[in-house]
Amino acid sequence: MRAFVLTGPGESSVIDVEPPVAGPGEVIVDIARVGVCGTDMELAAGTMSYLHDDLAHYPVRPGHEWCGTVSAIGDGVDPAWLGRRTTGDTQIGCGRCHRCLTGRQHVCDDRHEIGLRRGFDGALAEQMSVPARALLALPDEVDDMSGAMVEPGGNALRAVRAASLDEGERLLVIGPGTIGLLAAQLAAAQGCEVHVLGVTPASLEFAGATVGVAGAWTQHDLPDLRWDGVIDASNDPTSPTRAAGLVDAGRRLVLIGLSETPSLLDSRALVMRDVTAVGVLSGSPGLVGAIGHFASAAVDPRPLVAATLTLDDVGDVLAGNRPASAGPGPKIHIDPRLRAPTPVTTQERTSP
Repeated sequence: MRAFVLTGPGESSVIDVEPPVAGPGEVIVDIARVGVCGTDMELAAGTMSYLHDDLAHYPVRPGHEWCGTVSAIGDGVDPAWLGRRTTGDTQIGCGRCHRCLTGRQHVCDDRHEIGLRRGFDGALAEQMSVPARALLALPDEVDDMSGAMVEPGGNALRAVRAASLDEGERLLVIGPGTIGLLAAQLAAAQGCEVHVLGVTPASLEFAGATVGVAGAWTQHDLPDLRWDGVIDASNDPTSPTRAAGLVDAGRRLVLIGLSETPSLLDSRALVMRDVTAVGVLSGSPGLVGAIGHFASAAVDPRPLVAATLTLDDVGDVLAGNRPASAGPGPKIHIDPRLRAPTPVTTQERTSP
């Protein structure tokens, strides 16, 4: 089968590899759609922390936002999974430690992460092996595009839940990327007044026109309003400090964005105003809820997808290049079943 592989910083290729075989407790998924994530870009650039913490090594096969169909099962797996459309949890805990046994496998010290950590091959390939315990069935109402948005949707849902807002209250989301805009959609669906703080006019225009936020602002024109909750989904190292100063006293600041350099946050900004800061690592506890929101049409993540490309396009995407035909949304999807067009020679072009 064909698979996209990172072989070093700035080095990648699409190669033919042996297809996976389902071991005990595992299934094989025929991949239908994969989202390209900022974390994948960090892996490609060599800046991802796991590479420096000895938790990931080249070669790496990335891809952790995915959906597909189960085509084979291993020993001990319920046969009902065969032929089912599915997505799954990125975080694969050891299943034995106190965190796993209390439903916190996403913070297990010995966890694997699909396409990211401890050598677990990701979904940027025609097939992938997955532990059956990580699977989540997709209803017919959730198509492939939405199915590959469940993982970021779970992250966004956890962030909204952590903000602890009631209907009619006002939320500020910093960072109009995929998770920030999904958080904006989810909060609006529960009746919140949602505003977005960003940098580029194009991203703010998209947030206002497509996502339908109440306001889209830069730091220079942000109105002096009461922010009942603030979600920082940006990668700006100065953003947590800004967010802590914006959230109303006694309320919640949610940190889900990560910068490449350390962020400095003065604890006095929290303590003296009785602000609760909550960190969100993964979408694991929010995946089921994200599927429910997508299936009910309360939230439609598909406008956030700018283009669906081939495995041969992944290297350019990870280098930060967007195709000219891409829409304004922040997310790029890959369909491993697609093939890049074969170049046409001069002779072929002129033949009758």
